[in-house]
Amino acid sequence: MDDAWVSVAELAAAVLLSELVRRAAARCLRGVAGVLALEAASTFQLCCCTHELKLLADSARLEPAYGLTLGYVVTVAHLLSFRGASCNPCGAVERVCRGTCRGGAALALVAGQFGAALAARYAAASAWSLGLAEHHVRHRRFGFRCFDPLGGTVLEAAAVELGCAFVVQAAALHIHKVDDKLRVHVLAALITALVYAGGRISGAVFNPVLAFSINFPCGGHTYLEYCFVYWLGPALGVAGCILFFEKILPFLSGTNAAGRGVNVARKHKSH
Repeated sequence: MDDAWVSVAELAAAVLLSELVRRAAARCLRGVAGVLALEAASTFQLCCCTHELKLLADSARLEPAYGLTLGYVVTVAHLLSFRGASCNPCGAVERVCRGTCRGGAALALVAGQFGAALAARYAAASAWSLGLAEHHVRHRRFGFRCFDPLGGTVLEAAAVELGCAFVVQAAALHIHKVDDKLRVHVLAALITALVYAGGRISGAVFNPVLAFSINFPCGGHTYLEYCFVYWLGPALGVAGCILFFEKILPFLSGTNAAGRGVNVARKHKSH
């Protein structure tokens, strides 16, 4: 079997396994336990698939068109199967700030996400150790080590992660304006475009828990530098987006409306 098709089979296996867990959790668990299981299974799926896609892109040297198409299809599969799971600590923090989730529940949610991300790291290494594809065999020879994921400076990479997180959060805030049938495809196309645009500088992960799974084991920079790029960058991007669209823009709109009202009143008074 061609190496790329081995990777596709492993991607499908990760999605199917995670879907079985989600369905079992939906039948057997309720409340917080059900939400935790959903987040853990979806985060595991996201991280496993990204591990395989990253290795395939780095080792198999796919043509850009094939890589982007595969990335888009996998992203669509994620969005259709996650069923509301955020798979992102920033989502849990946002819920706390909006008052829709308690702090303890959010901490448990984030802990479950990081646990699933760690499990995905070991699951990916176990799958690669089988040597089903040539790029798996080569990766095994190097002890499954990954190298510096940053193609730019730490500040440049953090700026890319911040910008990507800002754009994705803005899309999430306004996606309700798009037709229901197109929402998943619009988001998937946007995420694929961002990964293509920023991938050479930071990898364009814009998700702290996903970065922890795929990039934190890599050499080239310190743990604190990776935290700065992959944790602080996306957190500031999400916070800045919410602040801009829900606080600054309404304030400016209200100020402009008040100013127009004063001008109209002055005109009427002058007449």
